[in-house]
Amino acid sequence: MKKLILSAAFSLAASSILADGYNAPEAILPPSAFTGVHGLAIDSKGRLLAGTVLGNQIWSVDQTSGDASVFIDGPVGQADDIAIGPKGELVWTSFLQGVLRMRVSDDAEIIDLATGLPGINSAAFDQKSGRLFASQVFLADGLYEIDPTGATEPRLIAEGMGGFNGFEVGADGMLYGPLWFKGQVAKINPDSGEITIIADGFAVPAAVNFDSKGSLWVVDTKAGELVQLDPATGEKGRVVPMATSMDNLAIDADDNIFVSNMADHSITQVNGETGETRVVISGKAAVPTGLKLSEDGKTLYFADAFAMRSLDTTSGEVTDYRRMQESDLEYPFAVGLSADYVLGTSWFTNTVQVFNRADMSTAGMAHGFAAPTDALVLADGSLLVTEIATGNLVQASGEDWGDKTPVVTGLQGPVQIIKASNDMLYVTEAAGRISQVDPQDWSMKTIAEGLTLPEGLAELPDGNLVVAEAAAGRLTKVDISTGETTILVTDLPIGLEAGPGLPPTYLPTGLAVDADGTIYVAADRNNAIYRITPE
Repeated sequence: MKKLILSAAFSLAASSILADGYNAPEAILPPSAFTGVHGLAIDSKGRLLAGTVLGNQIWSVDQTSGDASVFIDGPVGQADDIAIGPKGELVWTSFLQGVLRMRVSDDAEIIDLATGLPGINSAAFDQKSGRLFASQVFLADGLYEIDPTGATEPRLIAEGMGGFNGFEVGADGMLYGPLWFKGQVAKINPDSGEITIIADGFAVPAAVNFDSKGSLWVVDTKAGELVQLDPATGEKGRVVPMATSMDNLAIDADDNIFVSNMADHSITQVNGETGETRVVISGKAAVPTGLKLSEDGKTLYFADAFAMRSLDTTSGEVTDYRRMQESDLEYPFAVGLSADYVLGTSWFTNTVQVFNRADMSTAGMAHGFAAPTDALVLADGSLLVTEIATGNLVQASGEDWGDKTPVVTGLQGPVQIIKASNDMLYVTEAAGRISQVDPQDWSMKTIAEGLTLPEGLAELPDGNLVVAEAAAGRLTKVDISTGETTILVTDLPIGLEAGPGLPPTYLPTGLAVDADGTIYVAADRNNAIYRITPE
């Protein structure tokens, strides 16, 4: 993995074409594998496989060195969970696509076993009979038996269970798994759908797996614990302290336990006998997207999908403010910044979350937007939110910012919005435009066209703009008076393609600029943050 990071950083510096006056990009937050890490499995060849939803891939990870490589690429590789069948079959759940996929061997064709299952989350085989089961969580709440041949439709076993996540099939043929929303671990009869509660008192149980001795190991993502459980009595045994935001686990033939953590971008090996842990692979961030820079240029706030964080631009130190599952964080993809507030915007949950800047406590949650992609605080304390699903700028005010008024309509896929020093607002549009909006009367005019998926936007010291053309992998300067464009940097690892049915901007490229003209850019293709300094 270290070789991968160094190679990526070197090749970027060597390949980027720079406009006069800029130095080569420097990774102040290093690249890493995955794009969020979720489901884990040990396949029939002993390989540790790791799934990523946002990255649309399955990775293979060397358990000793931590070296990682793409095993199945996107978009078909999108995997929230991975299951291995008794004949070595590989099955995975494409959560955002609603598809359960299978490949019977490394060189076999990938087939869709089931489609039209939004939130398809977890899958498991009965190793004795070959029966296959899958569950929906978050976007639905169903448990199905799946025909491994794909010849017949899924059979509904149960629904409304409370989030039957990360489950496994026991030696008795019963399905064992956590009820995410109830803090319980349950056993489900796959023939009758009968549910039996085995244990409760968990904070947010996310996944379970059996070791060779029959113990059930439970990942409690909110408590930050890996808990040994007797499935017959519900009695808890060893409790291993872990970081919060864990997602899944896999156990190999020697009872080594591997646990994924979406916020730490890590896989940790745990010795169930001693509780000793060893980090196999990790990253300093998961999926950095939106960026905002403090007034003194020392603190770079960034949305990290599974966390809200900041980066010290001098030391490179990362500070966690919020992590998924341990707090009320809702998958932020963009950041807004004012004197009093930090905003986190999520097109996935249709939310703008407002944090008090002083202590990062939650000041409020504004729900009910139509795929919001960015937000800022206006002078009167209201929020201005870009909605990519409607093409509107929406002003939100009142209690919990619940009063919503479209103030600008007809935008062609609004992505990022900033307020410039001339008091004008500028917004990027996925269709290729940058528009200027006057907040006094909400009048709008186009200042640049013909851009290639413009996303991140920031003001340069001279009052002009720099924009990330994500699909072209470059940064471009835009003269706000003439619309003239000048390419500044090329060959950046940005513009990760969205899967089917998702916003084209997907993981929006964040940009920030300090008072000296230093540019910061978030790279969604390798999870790095780069600094580009003027000469």
